[in-house]
Amino acid sequence: MDDLIEAAREARTASYAPYSEYLVGAALRAADGTVFTGCNIENANFSNSLHAEEVALAEAIREGHREFDAIAVSTSEQDGQTPCGMCRQSLTEFCDDDLRVCCDEGDAVAEYTLGELLPDTISRDDLD
Repeated sequence: MDDLIEAAREARTASYAPYSEYLVGAALRAADGTVFTGCNIENANFSNSLHAEEVALAEAIREGHREFDAIAVSTSEQDGQTPCGMCRQSLTEFCDDDLRVCCDEGDAVAEYTLGELLPDTISRDDLD
């Protein structure tokens, strides 16, 4: 998991966050081991900002990947922040409940599953 956290930390350096100054990087690992990274990109209209997790997910989907086994998130504060609710829901579209979610705490890593972070999610089955 160290390599995935390092990839998230590296992605964080490309963040554009002039308003919050809260830099976020994410590294999403596909089932075949390919890693896709993303960083947060703020906008003066905060609702138009992009989250690091969704940027990484979009890149992976664009490249044809649909199965993932882990994601790491690193913030400038290294405060163990988990993906927000919107990002959790986006991940749920392509990931199982057992997706490993690793959050950078500096000297440690907090680890969860997506199912722990977002139980009873909205899924395709709910749309029938």
